[in-house]
Amino acid sequence: MLSVRSRLFDVFFGLWTLLQSLFIPALAVLHRPGLTRAAIRFWTRGVLGLSHRILGLRLREEGVENKHLDAPCIYVCNHQSTWETLAFNQLVPDVCIIAKQELRKIPVFGWFLRHAPMILVDRSGGGRAMAAMISEARQEVARGRSILIFPEGTRIGVHEQRKFQPGLIALYRKLDLPVVPVVHNAGCFWGKGAKRGGTIVASYFPPIPPGLPPAEVMAQVEQLLNTEKSRLVAAMS
Repeated sequence: MLSVRSRLFDVFFGLWTLLQSLFIPALAVLHRPGLTRAAIRFWTRGVLGLSHRILGLRLREEGVENKHLDAPCIYVCNHQSTWETLAFNQLVPDVCIIAKQELRKIPVFGWFLRHAPMILVDRSGGGRAMAAMISEARQEVARGRSILIFPEGTRIGVHEQRKFQPGLIALYRKLDLPVVPVVHNAGCFWGKGAKRGGTIVASYFPPIPPGLPPAEVMAQVEQLLNTEKSRLVAAMS
């Protein structure tokens, strides 16, 4: 039954995305960023609604008082699935997500990514790519947006740990913003293959103020994310 629900969700996910693709020509011609972002939020809200109805997938947020929605900040989140990329468009509307440039090649999905508040990074670009990321992040912050980064660099398994990429420490040093760590267990339910129902927990931790030694902040956030990931997985057993 779980397999059937997972496949059914994938079918409806594809159909819903295909339906939204019909609006791309009009959005491209109108060239109204606000309207495009509203369309993206509508699409992601539909995907999450389908996951609830078909899979029985729910969300519980913990520490919502730490979301820091009243001013820009740097959200630092673990990366386990596609779910968090979609869900953050609802959890923190108008957030600017940092992602790998390869995602723009995905049909329909890639178009929405290019036209959302998103910074696409060439991971092979070295220092030039890092400088471009910082420059774009500053522009988005000036527009009042928070930045979301997945410091592990790619999706990893729920039991895996990976050394953080240097993007986080660069953003913290250059943007002078607080860091809000976010940890979830979406990979326990939304894997690369099958998906299943249950309750995803997303935990927000107190903001780390700007101006501290960047290396210390990096180490603190890395330890926090790894510890909380383990706790959330262990709580399911």
